[in-house]
Amino acid sequence: MFTGIIAAIGKVESLQSRDGDVRLQVASADLDLSDVKLGDSIANNGVCLTVVAMDNAKLSFDVSRETLDCTSLGSLSSGSEVNLEKALAVGDRLGGHFVSGHVDGLGRVISKQESARSVIFRFEVPVGLERYIAEKGSICIDGTSLTVNNVADNHNRHPRAGGDPLSWFEVNIIPHTMQETIMSNYQVGTKVNLEVDLIARYLERLLPAQNETSTISKETLLKHGFLK
Repeated sequence: MFTGIIAAIGKVESLQSRDGDVRLQVASADLDLSDVKLGDSIANNGVCLTVVAMDNAKLSFDVSRETLDCTSLGSLSSGSEVNLEKALAVGDRLGGHFVSGHVDGLGRVISKQESARSVIFRFEVPVGLERYIAEKGSICIDGTSLTVNNVADNHNRHPRAGGDPLSWFEVNIIPHTMQETIMSNYQVGTKVNLEVDLIARYLERLLPAQNETSTISKETLLKHGFLK
């Protein structure tokens, strides 16, 4: 379990192919490794990976084919920067929100706009994931816990010519977050790992159990006290 508060930025040292999987080695002089041991979990761009080898400030992880196919880790190369966070320990501050390190889908930057000293990013949402994202709710982008400022659920409403309907959400990034994460590298077209709030996923799982024909809607959330 993680909080979405990035501890350090790492740099990919190497990616070694191993029978279809990949051994990923990441270096970070800024990540405190004094309490890290083999078998510990560390989030790389929001993906929970297990430490399989350590060499001073370098950490190695085995990345499965499933993870490579379903996350942005498959597009990493030597020199790529990644957000790093150690697993949450009992008694640690919960500065962000509960993050599992299990990616729900890949988003894509579709706009980047300066707003005073901040930057507003708009991300395209994969079909089916938009229903878990709510204005002023939490979203995890490449391991970073962020608040959704605006959201548009346009799937099945306004199809784009030659493509799927477009749903999106926006986040406002302050200078500190830009400096301490890899978001300063984002450009239009950049693909990112998305993990929705755990509460949203469990709500969908639990509420239909009371009524097999029910679906999550604004009215349902109001009824159960999740919206005001």
